[in-house]
Amino acid sequence: MAPKTKNGDFPVLNLKKIFFLALSAYVLLIVSFYFLAGDQLHFRRSRGELTMPTAESGAVELTKDVLVEQTFQAKIQRLESIAVAWSAYYRSNTGTVAMELLRQSDGAVLMHADFDAATIAEGQVLSMAAEEPIESVYAEPLVLRVSADSVSGSAVAPFINTQEAREGFSLSVNGAVVPGMLCFSASGTDYIWTGLHYWSFSAALGIALVLLFLIVWLRHRKGKHSYLINALIAMRKYRFLIRQLVARDFKIKYKRSVLGVFWSFLNPLMTMMVQYYVFSTIFKNDIPHFAAYLIIGTVMFNFFSEACGMTLTSILGNASLITKVYMPKYIYPLTRTLSSAVNLSISLLPALIVCLATGVQFQKSAILALYFFAALIVFSLGLGMLLSTSMVFFRDTQFLWNVLNMMWMYATPIFYPETILPDNLKFVLQINPLYYFLKSIRMCILDGVSPEPVVYFQCIMIALGMLLIGAFVFYREQNKFVLYL
Repeated sequence: MAPKTKNGDFPVLNLKKIFFLALSAYVLLIVSFYFLAGDQLHFRRSRGELTMPTAESGAVELTKDVLVEQTFQAKIQRLESIAVAWSAYYRSNTGTVAMELLRQSDGAVLMHADFDAATIAEGQVLSMAAEEPIESVYAEPLVLRVSADSVSGSAVAPFINTQEAREGFSLSVNGAVVPGMLCFSASGTDYIWTGLHYWSFSAALGIALVLLFLIVWLRHRKGKHSYLINALIAMRKYRFLIRQLVARDFKIKYKRSVLGVFWSFLNPLMTMMVQYYVFSTIFKNDIPHFAAYLIIGTVMFNFFSEACGMTLTSILGNASLITKVYMPKYIYPLTRTLSSAVNLSISLLPALIVCLATGVQFQKSAILALYFFAALIVFSLGLGMLLSTSMVFFRDTQFLWNVLNMMWMYATPIFYPETILPDNLKFVLQINPLYYFLKSIRMCILDGVSPEPVVYFQCIMIALGMLLIGAFVFYREQNKFVLYL
């Protein structure tokens, strides 16, 4: 049995031990995240990258007496590569093509690459990359110079767009300025400010946690009310009942089922197979690892839908317990969400199998997907508490939720790429919390990279915001529940 206080009502909590374990877990997570996030913690694709204009025609045959220069500025903190589109006139050409990037102020060569004209096909894009990212040319005038030693009739030509005009850009042929600009692009990365100061932020947050724990401990010693302490006491006092409720909800779902728990494994696979056939054959798509892309979205949304659907009736479904036995009412939606989380953990196994079968190369960033699954669980709990409260007073909530759930599914890119949405509908993704969770999970697993640090903050704020709203409404109305059961 749990130890009691002097009045015998509540278990005694060893707050020092709890706080020490919490801080130890925090330090472990901070250090682990630093190594798992890799370069994505410090760098992101530059927002100042230059996109390639639409090609119109070849500028001029690049013979040995022709020099084409494109002056430009790029707001890229770490310039990595330059790419140019070429016209081969649908013929076999000869000679060597040279591409150079120079700093205009002193003529220093920053990049250089040579290409065999005979290997250049019509519309081919050639890239030259720096050996190390160039960090000293942010917004500085640069010159992209292309030349060749070919002869007329067997020379290639860089594509240009005569209608394109950008501030600070100029195109010249043999020193004479001509209208338009080369069809070229510039790419690189920018520093992430939070990543550069990662350890400072981590230390500041650690100090804030220590101060929070100290305040909670002092309030507890003085006998003052504390939501955190009360929650910890409730979790310890009712832990046996919580386990029983979670096990009951999980077992009821598969009661009298021949396959039982195996459905948690089989259901996402069958759903994925149907959707894969429809969207890979009837509706063509070019999503890499589409089966893995699909099952990740299916598993994630199935959990969300199930967790909210079960939590919706958590108060009404436990009316007999609520009217006879006292326990904090928030435990009922909590146990429903935990039951769905158990089902989620089983459903991740077929997702793992599909990823391996389709050739997904797992990187260390895949472990970070667990963070976004955890944020999704917290978000689902918050929304579930809100729905369960509404269900007590307004029984039509269950029917409205069915409609909302279906709309939410189609508003989330589960089986379609987000790129198919027209610009006037992009706001649907921007206001969809599930989109941020799903995109981040796929990025960690399928792309093998970590999202930017701000995405982690954004997702946990969405989750905690929903939890606080749901908990506030639930707490304010919970004393009225017994009047409507």
